Amino acid sequence: MKITNKIIIKDDNPLIKERSLNVPLPLSIEDQELMDAMIKYVEDSTNEEIAEKEDLSPAVGISAIQVGEKKKMLAIVLRDENDEIEVKLALVNPVILSSSIEEVYLGSGEGCLSVPKHHEGYVYRSRRIKVRAYDALKKEEVVFRAHDYLAIVLQHEIDHMSGILYYDHINKKDPFIKKENAYCLE
Repeated sequence: MKITNKIIIKDDNPLIKERSLNVPLPLSIEDQELMDAMIKYVEDSTNEEIAEKEDLSPAVGISAIQVGEKKKMLAIVLRDENDEIEVKLALVNPVILSSSIEEVYLGSGEGCLSVPKHHEGYVYRSRRIKVRAYDALKKEEVVFRAHDYLAIVLQHEIDHMSGILYYDHINKKDPFIKKENAYCLE
């Protein structure tokens, strides 16, 4: 399977609002191929030359529902300031076990491959989370903690599995309302 922008479903498709289903483990060949394609999309999407040639949009994460598969699967690739891969996750059936009361948000707002029109406003999320999932790279169940940017990206992708898009979190009356004790990441 090869993922390009043509395959990614947009927010006008009712499927994007549906709940994803747990994935049987170990992964089937089909599910492993889907995960591999998701990781490849995210890895290649930040390489301008490859992205232009293969019709990819820059991304740090993707969920299976975004390619029309109602499966609890996500891929995340975060790079450091030298463009080296800092975090690479391929998670199946992720669950947030706990989350901090303290919140964090991106000063520039969030974006999404499935949302072509940018929605202005702050998306407040837990600053720290604890996640349990099957790690498709390590081939084992893992429990780990994430904070700040990684926590934001994980919550964004896990939200997709419940049919929630980032703009569903934006305050409709005051999109740029400042919450007390919320930490801003630029």
